[in-house]
Amino acid sequence: MSTAASTLAEAPGATRRGGDLRNVAIVAHVDHGKTTLVDAMLRASGAFGERAAVVDRVMDSGDLEREKGITILAKHTAINWHGMTLNVVDTPGHADFGGEVERGLSMVDGVVLLVDASEGPLPQTRFVLRKTLLAGLPVVLVVNKTDRPDARCAEVVDESLELLLELADELELDETMTAHLLDLPVVYASGRAGRASRTRPADGDLPDEPGLQTLFDVITETVPPPADDPDAPLQAHVTNLDATSFLGRIALCRVRAGVIKRGQQVGWCQADGTVKTVKITELLRTEALTRVPTDEAVAGDLVAVAGIAEVTIGDTLADPENPVPLPRIHVDEPAISLTIGINTSPLVGRDPHPGTKLTARQVKGRLDSELVGNVSLRVLPTERPDAWEVQGRGELALAILVETMRREGFEMTVGKPEVVTKTIDGKLHEPFEQLSADVPTEHLGAVTQLLAGRKGELVNLVHGETRVRMDYRVPSRGLIGFRTEFLTITRGAGIASHVFDGYGPWVGEINARLRGSLIADRSGAVTAYAVDALSDRGTLFVGPTTQVYAGMVIGEYTRNEDLEVNIVREKKLTNMRMSTSDELVKLTPPTILTLEQSLEFLANDECVEVTPESVRIRKVELDSHTRNRQRSRAKAAAG
Repeated sequence: MSTAASTLAEAPGATRRGGDLRNVAIVAHVDHGKTTLVDAMLRASGAFGERAAVVDRVMDSGDLEREKGITILAKHTAINWHGMTLNVVDTPGHADFGGEVERGLSMVDGVVLLVDASEGPLPQTRFVLRKTLLAGLPVVLVVNKTDRPDARCAEVVDESLELLLELADELELDETMTAHLLDLPVVYASGRAGRASRTRPADGDLPDEPGLQTLFDVITETVPPPADDPDAPLQAHVTNLDATSFLGRIALCRVRAGVIKRGQQVGWCQADGTVKTVKITELLRTEALTRVPTDEAVAGDLVAVAGIAEVTIGDTLADPENPVPLPRIHVDEPAISLTIGINTSPLVGRDPHPGTKLTARQVKGRLDSELVGNVSLRVLPTERPDAWEVQGRGELALAILVETMRREGFEMTVGKPEVVTKTIDGKLHEPFEQLSADVPTEHLGAVTQLLAGRKGELVNLVHGETRVRMDYRVPSRGLIGFRTEFLTITRGAGIASHVFDGYGPWVGEINARLRGSLIADRSGAVTAYAVDALSDRGTLFVGPTTQVYAGMVIGEYTRNEDLEVNIVREKKLTNMRMSTSDELVKLTPPTILTLEQSLEFLANDECVEVTPESVRIRKVELDSHTRNRQRSRAKAAAG
């Protein structure tokens, strides 16, 4: 056994029984400071060495998480505080990653609810809090960022309690649990400053107590130690997956009963009801940000198990003599879908740095592997053998999947996001979202008009001195492509977030896009001469020397129709000389769309070509004559 393993095995807490362990999740709306607070807790516990170079948001280890500034995957760390071990699960705040939240909650015995001292509870706060109450977990309310100049701590606490009561009534909780919610402990904190206190500071000030002792004390008092029975037959629930090049697939488990040991034979209970006897080849416990070997773990522990090559989330590791599986992890149904298939454009594999994974077999294999660790995703066949319908919680979650695949070397064709409909009582129903928009007062009319065109229903309106808070119920279809237009009309000053709000009757046609596309009518390299000539026709997405092909969307037209243009036209040469013939042309730089913006831009007959180097919008049918015939047939059928 390694030195680290022997040290851990001999330590007093190596086999934990009793009250020296707490399992807690930190939940909040996006950007309310969860990951920053976990950083502060790790620093306070001395998890980082004195000379260690510590980056901000250390738990957001993925490239996409750091680039976007959000948590995508739920992660677990263990904090040692004066003999107490706190297993802390950092969860995503975006509802699109709700499957990660649900998995995180299945691992813990209590929740720290983080609320921004200025923004207060927002739609995703409601989402994560609802999941917490459904799980019956105790809550610690932490009002974070009290040092913001616009902090309003007292009002935020009142709003949080009102939300708790509203959810308690909605979920029909009993009076005892409702009373506990009203009496929940409140901590005022600044994660960035590493301070926390029970005493409410003046708005805009830091908490009056240095350090995070108060936060640790409140968590210890409020969150109960695991009630799991270490003397019962083994039951360990697989809640997440990881992998290393040395150990292969690793199952992250919450031990619900009994004791699990390295080298032990266990019963592997699978989704189809079969039970296989397998051996635990390695057992790992988390210490701060690293995993170290350990000989055993008992009921209540969170551990990593190696040795089961095909284990999946929701499986149970049980006593082989008495293999009783635990209930599978339940997640909400997906609401948004898009089609992912092989790249069928004329430029497939022709980028300067082309993708290396181009075949249908490779794309399907990657989507199947995503299903292993993403419980909120669905992959369904389509009429085409080289394309599949992928269903998820929202546009962002699906865009993250596509972005991850392109960085892995895939080239794909991605369709327009659509909603997943249901038939209820013989009538077509579609998903709806609860949208909260915070905008400057001068943009109120424009935002109201925008949402009215997307079938939004105003639920609440709160006027401030300079800003307005609006709550809407909007069909999920109406929010496809909403974000870009919203930021444009509010000049980047608007803040909007939304969360799934159930299904409702189909509201009819929504014409969210008011402008058409500029379409290249031939292949070639874009010329400056053509760009200058077309600059008044709309917003261009390509610049000089860019390779285009017939049927590729090269810009947004100023009118509500499509226009085919020659973007590769060259200036004709003559034998006449003029004083202005070589005059320099000042070109407007093209608008380069990101993958998410491209998906939002799509019309019904468009898709996105995605490669490791490029994101190109194109028509599904590249041939203009075929497109015109299809359009004529559609008009005839509609008329």
